[in-house]
Amino acid sequence: MIGRVLKSTGSWYEVTGEDQKKYACRARGKLRLEEYKESNPIAVGDRVVFELDKNEGVISEILPRTNHMLRQSVKRAGHSSVLAANIDQVLIMATIKQPRTSLGFIDRVLVSAESFRIPQVILFNKKDLLKEKEVEELEYVLDLYQRIGVLTESISAQEDESIEIVKKIIDGKVTLIAGHSGVGKSTLLNRLSPDFKQSTGAISDYTEKGTHTTTFAEMLEVNATTFIIDTPGIKEWGLVNMAQQEISDYFPEMRSLRLECKFGSRCLHIHEPKCAVKDAFEKDLIAPSRYDSYLSMVLGEDNRK
Repeated sequence: MIGRVLKSTGSWYEVTGEDQKKYACRARGKLRLEEYKESNPIAVGDRVVFELDKNEGVISEILPRTNHMLRQSVKRAGHSSVLAANIDQVLIMATIKQPRTSLGFIDRVLVSAESFRIPQVILFNKKDLLKEKEVEELEYVLDLYQRIGVLTESISAQEDESIEIVKKIIDGKVTLIAGHSGVGKSTLLNRLSPDFKQSTGAISDYTEKGTHTTTFAEMLEVNATTFIIDTPGIKEWGLVNMAQQEISDYFPEMRSLRLECKFGSRCLHIHEPKCAVKDAFEKDLIAPSRYDSYLSMVLGEDNRK
């Protein structure tokens, strides 16, 4: 039988079959011994072949993916973690405050999605909590990402009008939603469907960070054609298998300029002479935060100076 993975706990998988029934499945031992570099070879969203063995299913094959989304594994050095497979878009949920989402985090997720040619959306939640100066900051950030072609919206998950905006964005698609703990993912999901019962966590007054409420990735059905893959709250986002020279390809505002550099595709846009990307940055055509994010990805956080 062919099915789609709805939930992964690392050892057991919830799979919906062609008969629309849900099955608890495990992976065949041989499948897990194959030379996968990912720490979890079977991901939410995967289409798989499985057979029934008494009261459980056994996954024997992963069918070819249209795409997948990776990040560095936090548990196994040199391995990557597949967040989801066969997705139509990545939705980054962010906040200006309570907790604050760094632009560096947003840029890393955007670069990862761009590297797999997956469209991106940014939702800035909790706009109702912002004071005047914070509203001005939000407007600047919205404009920053809209100018590079990212669909960006400001919402409050508590407001019906915002929920209608989100429904239009996700309608008919499989959407991976990612963000820090506490940004309101679970609240949003619960508003999108009365059938969702995602637990919500409070924000710590001391750290202004959220508590983890989602433990495993899970695909949720909004309607017959619309699905959301909820992921655990992510503190950091590590890039996977990217050469220094290719990273600028995943910054839209740099991609169109890089071949104008004196050293062409070999240019890292740091100290090289006659660099079109650096010239654009100095002329304020590339936002400082974006160039700063680029440097952190190319040089590493500890090698910036």
